[in-house]
Amino acid sequence: MASTSQSIPVNRQALLGAGFALLAAVGFSAKAILVKLAYVDAVDAVTLLALRMVFSVPVFLAVALWSRANKHAALLEKRDWLAVLALGLVGYYLSSLLDFSGLQYITAGLERLILFLYPTMVVILSAVIFKHAIGRRELIALALSYAGIALVFLHDVSISQKSIVLGAALVFASTLTYSAYLIGAGHAIARIGATRFTAYAMVVASTATLLQFVVTHPVSALQLPLRVYELGIAMAIFSTVLPVFMLSAGIRLIGSGHTSLIGSIGPVATIYLAHVFLNEAVSALQIAGSLLVLAGVLTISLSNK
Repeated sequence: MASTSQSIPVNRQALLGAGFALLAAVGFSAKAILVKLAYVDAVDAVTLLALRMVFSVPVFLAVALWSRANKHAALLEKRDWLAVLALGLVGYYLSSLLDFSGLQYITAGLERLILFLYPTMVVILSAVIFKHAIGRRELIALALSYAGIALVFLHDVSISQKSIVLGAALVFASTLTYSAYLIGAGHAIARIGATRFTAYAMVVASTATLLQFVVTHPVSALQLPLRVYELGIAMAIFSTVLPVFMLSAGIRLIGSGHTSLIGSIGPVATIYLAHVFLNEAVSALQIAGSLLVLAGVLTISLSNK
């Protein structure tokens, strides 16, 4: 009887963790859909990113202040603050800016697949920076992933999308900067804590984004249709704040390995949502490319478990 009673909370914990991981993946995937919907109106990437940050930063600022007031939290050293500043600028500010800029030119489905390449880029960057050897399994995963991206790229070119090369390059650069952030964030998160580090880094990124908007845009740029503000609020709540904390909860309940595997539903969710809300075409070529990318990334993820 004891073993049976103990299995109930374990199963409930696993289900809850899987639910958080799934909702986080769908929330992050919906970001591209909301951005594309906002671009229907005359709004640029910097303004839209500023709206996302201004609506989400109060939550992260509150978490940052709460964590700082926690008497059990360790005091941050100078190197910790420098890490938060540098990684916040690279991983959240620059990466988001490149991503939003790229979404002006490519489909939401292609954008999410390129972003999903980050585990393969971590492998490549680790090989270049730290001289880590790339094994046969990793090489196969890389070949599968980038062959899949090539197929989806060909699909988008076939429907005569303008500036697709520029858009893909911007999103690829976004994925590269995010991968560099992941490599550098490991030690900082271990010292600072995941929640506190994320909150601090998001405050840094939000500050940089808002400063860029103030310097480069007049106040009249905020004279936007109400629907753009509504999309900005939705982006802040459902594709920024909630997914960040649900992802952390999922990792705490079921571990990073299972959470990342559930997160692989992200590209599929984006393609489906883009078809429903943006009328983006779904072809056999796109499905085949998506499956190749998923196979490659899962191969990398499973080899690191």
